[in-house]
Order: sequence, then structure tokens, then C-alpha cells
Amino acid sequence: MTKIVFSIDGQQVVGSMDDNAAARDFLAMLPMTMTLEDYSRTEKVSDLPGGLSTEGAPKGHDPAVGDITYYAPWGNLAIFYRDFGYASGLVRLGTVVSGIEILRRPGPLEVTVERVQ
Repeated sequence: MTKIVFSIDGQQVVGSMDDNAAARDFLAMLPMTMTLEDYSRTEKVSDLPGGLSTEGAPKGHDPAVGDITYYAPWGNLAIFYRDFGYASGLVRLGTVVSGIEILRRPGPLEVTVERVQ
């Protein structure tokens, strides 16, 4: 089980990654710095520097609070801090295991994402 850390203003959001093609592609991009923007008061999103493989992924996903996902139609990362319904093209990458409350802050968040060894 691979862990990642989103560092935000000296605080950390820790995630646990799934073992699938999209998650492996995301991990290969790390470390990276990004800006997470609010989207629909439900999730934080950010563009990625490239697409992720959706090989073997279901056609969509019904995210739970804390899910780290890839929205294939737009090519972005989406981390859900509120519940949401099924979305076609959404691929789960992993889940937040601690620090989800940090992502509930309004406005954009500058983050550095790294794999934890």
C-alpha cells in the first residue's frame, strides 16, 4: 500500500493509493506542486501535467468523502471532501486517511504532493 502526502501550509493530508493503472501513472508524476481549486463546494480539483491510464477501470465511480480520483474527461485530479453521486469517467486512485478537514478550507490551496517512503 503506497502512501502519499499533500503538504499545505505546514499541514499534511495523507492518502493511501489503490493498485491500479491510473494510480501508478499518478505516482510516477510525483513529486509535484499544484493548486487545488474548489469545485462545486464538494471537491478540490487540479489539472495534471498529463493523462492517466484508465486501463481496467470501471466506466465510472460513486465517490465517498476522502476519495482521491481522476476525472478522465477533463484530465484532472479531484479529491472529494463532501459526498457526491456516481460520475461517468471518474476513476478512484485512492483515499485520504487523515487530514480531510484541511481540504474543506475555502479557496485555492497550494500543495506539494509526494510519495511517502
